[in-house]
Amino acid sequence: MKKILLALFASLLALAQDKSAFKPPPKLIVFIAVDQFRYDYLLKFRNSYTGGLDRLLTQGAVFTNASYTHYPTVTAVGHSTMLTGATPAISGIVANEWYDRSINKEVTSVEVTDGSVTTLGSASKVAASPHRLLVSTLGDEMKMSGKWRNTKVIGISIKDRSAILPSGRMADAAYWFDPDTGNWVSSTWYFDTLPGWVSQINTARAADKFAGKLWSPLEGGKPFKKLATELDKKFYTSIESTPFGNEIIEEFTERAIVEEKLGQRGSLDLLTVSFSANDYVGHDVGPDDPQVRDMAIRTDRLIGKLFNFLDSKLGKGNYVAGFTADHGVSPVPEINQARKMPGGRILPDDVKKVVNGRLTELYGEGNWTPFKNGDMIYIDEGLAAARKVNMAEARRQAAAAVRSIPHVMRVFTADQISEGHLVQDRIGLRVSNGFFTARSPDITIVLEPYWIYSTKTTGTTHFSPYGYDTHVPLILMGAPFKSGNYNAAATVNDFAPTLATAIGVEIPSGSVGRILTEALVN
Repeated sequence: MKKILLALFASLLALAQDKSAFKPPPKLIVFIAVDQFRYDYLLKFRNSYTGGLDRLLTQGAVFTNASYTHYPTVTAVGHSTMLTGATPAISGIVANEWYDRSINKEVTSVEVTDGSVTTLGSASKVAASPHRLLVSTLGDEMKMSGKWRNTKVIGISIKDRSAILPSGRMADAAYWFDPDTGNWVSSTWYFDTLPGWVSQINTARAADKFAGKLWSPLEGGKPFKKLATELDKKFYTSIESTPFGNEIIEEFTERAIVEEKLGQRGSLDLLTVSFSANDYVGHDVGPDDPQVRDMAIRTDRLIGKLFNFLDSKLGKGNYVAGFTADHGVSPVPEINQARKMPGGRILPDDVKKVVNGRLTELYGEGNWTPFKNGDMIYIDEGLAAARKVNMAEARRQAAAAVRSIPHVMRVFTADQISEGHLVQDRIGLRVSNGFFTARSPDITIVLEPYWIYSTKTTGTTHFSPYGYDTHVPLILMGAPFKSGNYNAAATVNDFAPTLATAIGVEIPSGSVGRILTEALVN
């Protein structure tokens, strides 16, 4: 009898231990992107983090060497990569905007040109949708799996592309901010009318409370900026380049969680949130400015606020968090020069002038480069046809002309890239990964390190295949993941297959990433 009782006790103890070790499935995946947040911001400002970034760094699986594997490194491409796992060569999202040869018109990554979709919440905003995205996202796969009866997927950001592309084609909603009106808007891709709670926020003029607000550094010092008091387009645009732009995103996100009952309906939901204000500030002042440090610290606190809100609504441990950025940023060229590093500015229009000059000399007068951006050279196919010009030869001539420009490192024609005739080193591979035949330019140009395309004499930008633009955070936090630092190479493309595996759904259709098995709980 004693042996039987001991065996029974041991069984009950084992059962209790198993039960205590059991972790319920998550109720919500919250995927957070911070626009233009270089990986080294996690290191440089670490001692000042006490909120959400601190929590991610101490409780999350932190991949210290995660990078993008495509070129160019811009907002739309980064956001289209995060939860598809695809490169532009597969997703079709090759830039923020490009020249659509089929309609001879410049288009953005999410712009709707055929009138099939209209904007909700503002008459001034161009209609937008995910229709140019050619692959599935994690959210799409969650919905198609049938694993949960009523999964909701919602995307939120100031920028339309940053709300639309990570959430995917089947998302229930995407919301972005209209600086013309100060409204939160969406489109008829998702529903016929704005939900009542969004209209209530717009009626309440949620952003107006920041009129006349002073932005002072958290760690002391002179104020950086004071917002205008007049509630007009100038005010709503300027709020985007202050920490208050991120605050309105976080406030809207909390309201969405409440109103849509995200993670509170016996299902698994996906919420994507992209904080855009860091990008506007970074463009203005560059990564070495005190404003960027203050933005990073404020972002830490804001993400902490969001996590605390989720803890109160869902309970700790009941959600999974992902954290990354869409790209990094180059140092300000003049600052680099002062510290004896390379760098400088090239006017995009000067590149166009060189190409137009060469093609005009060979084939006659005309606007040979119709796309406004000189960092992506498109040759007018109609003009070439009218002049009986062979396009492949025109591309070769244009590339030869561009190679004469100082501080241009490599130039590729569309023919070289599509046929695989380029060196497959890191730069060549990233150029190949960024090329989609129907949408990419005729000429792809890579500048020397630290050189940027710029129409200004101040500030900086991002575009390049170099580490300062490609190295970004990759952090996963929650029950399926083992916390700690992981130093092996990873890519942002790895988010999608890893999260899909963790929740048991199909990996998104265009994913080229690997499953980060080292961070998954067995």
